[in-house]
Amino acid sequence: MPRILFEKKGNAVWISHLDLMRLFQRAFKRAGLPLTHTQGFNPRPSVSIALPLSVGVESSCELLDFDLDGDKVANRIVRGKLNDYLVPGIRVIKVYDNGQKIKNLALLDCTVTLEYDEGVPVDAVSKLEELFHREEILVEKKTKTNGIQDLNIAPMIRALEIVQTDSNTIVLNARVCCQNPTLNPMQLHAAIVCHMPELTPSFAKCVRLELYDNEGNIFR
Repeated sequence: MPRILFEKKGNAVWISHLDLMRLFQRAFKRAGLPLTHTQGFNPRPSVSIALPLSVGVESSCELLDFDLDGDKVANRIVRGKLNDYLVPGIRVIKVYDNGQKIKNLALLDCTVTLEYDEGVPVDAVSKLEELFHREEILVEKKTKTNGIQDLNIAPMIRALEIVQTDSNTIVLNARVCCQNPTLNPMQLHAAIVCHMPELTPSFAKCVRLELYDNEGNIFR
């Protein structure tokens, strides 16, 4: 099944996962690229996105698998046609065959930018380093049944660099688990709010940068 590498930036970060799926389905249709459909009583277009993004998160490494109905269309043509019908902020970077199995996707690199309107608090970097070096960092996570459970995110943080870039900004450069187990990078922000509320930023932004397999190789 062919795969698309695409980016989601600008105002497009506010498009939900379900709306993004519909957006791509419409783009395929308008581009004259008919999709195959699943079998059964409720056939659906054959498109799927790995690791759906939270609303508000930017990414330059999103993956979408699709299956066209009919004759093979050159990947460069698929890329060009789709980009003609996608909204600003959603751009197909590459279309390719023989992508790796999604089950082998394990890690991702991201940045979480913390903005402080009143300036970065005193000793914030050292306090954050102490927090994220703990063996247990509990945050609340919603369950599928709308319940709440405590999640220890410490084992899922594989690498973390904390940098103060100016008088108002701290950036967390992180590599975290993204499948089995899964850590939403914005849970790093949640950990700060929970365990060091005095360091709660005025604004936080997350950007997904790259994907990796278990051995640390770039995942495509």
